[in-house]
Amino acid sequence: MAQRKGKPTNDGDEIIDVVEVKGSQVSSDNFLDKNQKLITYAVVGIGIIAAIYFAYKYLYIGPKEKEAVAAIYKAEEMFAKDSFALALESPSFDGFLSVIDQYSGTKTANLATYYAGISYLNLGKFAEAVEYLEKYSANDDITAITKDGALGDAHAELGDKEKAMSFYKKAATASENELLAPYYLNKLGLLYYAEGKTKEALEQFEVIKNKFPDSPESKEAEKLIARLQ
Repeated sequence: MAQRKGKPTNDGDEIIDVVEVKGSQVSSDNFLDKNQKLITYAVVGIGIIAAIYFAYKYLYIGPKEKEAVAAIYKAEEMFAKDSFALALESPSFDGFLSVIDQYSGTKTANLATYYAGISYLNLGKFAEAVEYLEKYSANDDITAITKDGALGDAHAELGDKEKAMSFYKKAATASENELLAPYYLNKLGLLYYAEGKTKEALEQFEVIKNKFPDSPESKEAEKLIARLQ
């Protein structure tokens, strides 16, 4: 910033001196001088963190992910055949539990956690099913819904009906998927009915009838509506 100062002369003219003020620049320079080491450390620290992340993602997790995909193949095959015990653990190949243990941090290990929860549910080991399903981080809409539905099944079997209803409701209302939404609405309605909550049960069956008339659950819903009204 410049200031103009006038000085009168003997002739009456005015001599103008221009005085440059650099207070803000001086302040900025002083800050940089005083904190140069701190700034350098911060920049170096960010660089180190970025390098560690890059190495972890591309040099460690990348190859590990490929190994995990190859390792889980046989367990998935057993799962598709409803051989849930073998899918979990086997002396001849990596079961889901082995994949979870050996390839922790990979997407495949996360998926194996979901498979393990569903396998335990089918084997009647409901506490274990809850344990693994709660650990699973859903990366897609379908397994996000089926995870909640499976947790509803597990809690219903464990006797916690309120928690089961909560998970069924979450699964049923997560989307308007024409297969999954009526399926879990029906489960929710039947559980309400079993618990003597007729009004709530009727509401679920009416939603099925009105919003999903072509679903397999629709005809059954109509029968139940007639019975409850």
